[in-house]
Amino acid sequence: MNTPLRIGVIGLGRAFTLMLPTFLQDPRVQLVAATDPLPEACAQFEKDFQGQVTPNAETLCALPDLDLIYIASPHGLHAEHTAMAAQHGKHVWVEKPMAIGLSECHNMIQTCLDAGVQLMVGHSHSFNAPVLRAHELIQSGRLGQVKMITALNYTDFLYRPRRPEELDTALGGGVTHSQASHQVDVVRLLGGGQVSTVQACTGQWDVTRPTEGAYSALLKFESGAFANLTYNGYGHFDSDIWMDHVGEIGNPKPASESAKRFGSARSRLATTANSEQESQLKAARNYGGSLYKATAQNEDAYQHFGPVVVSCEKADVRLTPKGLWVYGPEHEAFDPLPTPAYPRKEVIDELWGALREGKSLLHSGTWARATTEVCLSLLEAAQTGQTIHLKHQVAVHHA
Repeated sequence: MNTPLRIGVIGLGRAFTLMLPTFLQDPRVQLVAATDPLPEACAQFEKDFQGQVTPNAETLCALPDLDLIYIASPHGLHAEHTAMAAQHGKHVWVEKPMAIGLSECHNMIQTCLDAGVQLMVGHSHSFNAPVLRAHELIQSGRLGQVKMITALNYTDFLYRPRRPEELDTALGGGVTHSQASHQVDVVRLLGGGQVSTVQACTGQWDVTRPTEGAYSALLKFESGAFANLTYNGYGHFDSDIWMDHVGEIGNPKPASESAKRFGSARSRLATTANSEQESQLKAARNYGGSLYKATAQNEDAYQHFGPVVVSCEKADVRLTPKGLWVYGPEHEAFDPLPTPAYPRKEVIDELWGALREGKSLLHSGTWARATTEVCLSLLEAAQTGQTIHLKHQVAVHHA
């Protein structure tokens, strides 16, 4: 069966915007319907896709001619919208983070099992081709066992326009829910999946943005390997200079413009006097808004989530937007990847494989629940100063 997957979209905000180049270029998917609380976004969807717009998520999920529902609503609504889709017999593709609590993750998995539908979680950056290639290289056994992983990222995340709930940790805000879910997913895939303990510190350094803007965490794996994760979203240093001046979504970022870009984030916020105005600014910059601009794409680089180095018994592997550097004791070599066909093709590869070819999902509900458990444990470890022991981890081959 080679007919395109017919997709209904819940939420036309930032996550949808980042998937839009994929939707426009991949013939295996067709956007059929959407719902969003902003009329401007709905009007843009009707114009771009001649698709149906529904007044709410329940009505969308009830449409008879959809194969799956893509859930890109705010984090706190993921569980509710997953249940709606599954109860109407639709497969579910939900954006990261899977949910903001483990009980919600449990319910999402069980609801989809009971309904006999698939549940895929992402985009997370562990879908990216360099990460998948590194995983294949590690699995080949040529480099020996993974011993240590170092992952870090410095961005201006906290100073991009936000809705109030995005600055409230309890509602799924802050860098732990939004950004650690990427970094943890990458590290778990490369480290074998099964994290045993988490230790961490978090930073809240701006009283006007009352949520976590930074963290450092130490993850230990059941294999004995460990990983250091660091993220800083306070908008000073830009670690993309260590990624060949390629940004997270694959766009070129000349070094001379780095400080200007980070400074512009704070400058935009300075034009808003309160949270309502900030929310309006965010809406204006999203799909259908008055300030919306299509995402610029680099034709020869993949997306990434900052520098990652995997230390194995026989070599170190450094991920880049164009391939892998492998550093052995006697020589170093670059393993190039083919030019990207279009952004995030790997997401549709996995979705198509599950729904049209009967393959198992890597980014399944159980896999994503394990990533969520690590993120929640990161917060708990920082709050309590204790080492957190994990209970819901799965190996990569079980995902």
